[in-house]
Amino acid sequence: MPSRRDLLRCAVVGVAVATALGAGALAWSSTLLGEYSVMGMGSGGTTGGAGHAGHGGQGAAAGGAAEASGLLDTVSVTDLAADPDRPADVRVELVARQGTVDVPGGRSIEGYTVNGTSPGPEIRARQGDLVEVVLVNESVADGATLHWHGIDVPNAADGVAGITQDAVPVGGRHVYRFVAADAGTYWYHSHQVSHVQVERGLLGAIVIEPAEPDGRIAAPTDGSPLDVTALLHIYGGQHTLNGRVADERVSAPPGSTVRVRVVNTDQGTAAVWAGAPFRVVAVDGHDVHEPGEIEGQRVLVPAGGRVDVAVRAPDRGAVRLHVGGARSIVIGDASAEASAPPVRQPSTTLDLLAYGTPEPLTFDAASPDRSFDYVISRRFGIIDGRPGNFWTINGRMFPDVPMFEVAESDVVAMHVRNDSGDVHPMHLHGHHVVVLARDGVAASGSPWVVDTLDVHPGETYDLAFVADNPGIWSDHCHTLPHAVDGLVAHVMYEGVTTLFTINGEAGNRPE
Repeated sequence: MPSRRDLLRCAVVGVAVATALGAGALAWSSTLLGEYSVMGMGSGGTTGGAGHAGHGGQGAAAGGAAEASGLLDTVSVTDLAADPDRPADVRVELVARQGTVDVPGGRSIEGYTVNGTSPGPEIRARQGDLVEVVLVNESVADGATLHWHGIDVPNAADGVAGITQDAVPVGGRHVYRFVAADAGTYWYHSHQVSHVQVERGLLGAIVIEPAEPDGRIAAPTDGSPLDVTALLHIYGGQHTLNGRVADERVSAPPGSTVRVRVVNTDQGTAAVWAGAPFRVVAVDGHDVHEPGEIEGQRVLVPAGGRVDVAVRAPDRGAVRLHVGGARSIVIGDASAEASAPPVRQPSTTLDLLAYGTPEPLTFDAASPDRSFDYVISRRFGIIDGRPGNFWTINGRMFPDVPMFEVAESDVVAMHVRNDSGDVHPMHLHGHHVVVLARDGVAASGSPWVVDTLDVHPGETYDLAFVADNPGIWSDHCHTLPHAVDGLVAHVMYEGVTTLFTINGEAGNRPE
C-alpha cells in the first residue's frame, strides 16, 4: 500500500502537471525511443562562425544512418583505433563481476568488482606507452564496457555502449588500445547502465606518469611513497578513500613534497583542503602553470573530475589533507598524527579561473571555426511512457537534442548556460576544453584545461577546444542520473559513422 508521503507526492505532481497543461505554460513532449542510433539525433545549436546544424529528427535505425546524413566518404568509429601492429607496452586484464563488494571498515554491498575488488586495480603507465586492456565480463548481467575518463583515446576505445561498441555480454571480452599521450590522473568506469554500475563499483584509477620526472615532486630517498592516489567513492552511503572506510597515512621525510592525486568518482562535488599551505599542480590531467600556495581555501572537484595537489611534509609532525569531507590523509611523521588534528572546511573556494599565471594557448580561441550554444534547462514530458520533469538542451528534450557537428582541425567555441536549479558536472569525451570566461569574466590565471566542469545554476561558461580527435563523442552531465534523464548530447565529426545502436538486441544502454 502506498505511504501517506507517496500519496502526497503523487498529488502534488498531479496538481503541478494539471496546472501546467491547463495554463499552457509548459509544452509537453512525448518520445518513444525503441532502438535508435545517435546518427539520427537532433539539430545543432550553432550561434556563429562556420558552424551549422547537425542531424535532425527523433532518431533512426542505424541501417541507413550514413545515407541519411548525406555523407559520401565515411569512416566507422571502429576504424578510429591505435596502430594495430604496435606491440603493447602495458597490458592488463580486467575481469568484471557482479556480486558482493567487500568494503573494508564498513559493510558489504551488492554491486560490481574488477579483479575481485572495488575500486579495481590502479593502472600505471608512462607517457608515450601503448596501453592494452582486455575486459572480461564474467558475470555482469547487463553487460559492461570500460570508458577511460579524461584520456583522449581514439574513438574505437572510448567504451560507450551503443556508440563505439556493443556492451560486452557475460562470457565475452573486449580489447581497448590507446597511446598514453598525456601524463596525468584519470580513471576508468563502465559506460553501460553507468548510473548503476559506476555507483556500485565498476571503476578504478589510471595514472600516466610523465616521460620526464616532475621536478616539483622530489624523488623518494628512503622508499617512501611520494606519489599517492586518493580515489573517493560512496558505497551505499559509506564514504570511502581508496575503497576503505578509513583515513590514510603517508610517511614522508620532513620537508619532502607528496603528490596526492584526488579522483572524484561520485555523483556530487568533493572538497579538498588542509591545515597547512598546499598547491594544485594539475587539474584533470593538465599541469597548472606556476601554481601558488593555497591557505584557508578549499578546492572543489566536480563529479568525475581530478585534482593533483602537492603537500609539503612539515619539519616536525604531520599535516592532514582533507579529501571529500569525510576522509583525510595524514602526511609526514606517521607516529605524530596527533599533531595534525582535523581542520574545519573553509568557506571560501579557490577560483581556478584566476589561479596560477597566464600562459599562451596553442590555438587561437578568439577566431573559432564553429560556435555552439549548450543551454541546460528542463520541462515536463514523457520518454518511453515515463512522465517526468526532464532535462532539455537548447530547449529540446532527449533524443531530439543537439548533435554538434565539427570538422577535423576546427577550433570550436561553446557557450554553456545553466538555466536549471542543479549543479551539472559537464564532461566531454575525447577532448579537453580550455575555460575562457565565466559569467563574462575572462580567465586571468593559468590556462584552466578540463574534461569535467561544474556549471552551477545561473552560470555561463565560454569554452574552446580543437577538434583533433575524430569520432562521435558524448558530452554529458556526470551526475549520471541526470544523463539517464536526457542531459547528454554529442560532438560528431563530419564523415564519421557508427553502426552500433541503443536499445536494440545488443542491449546497449550507455547511461
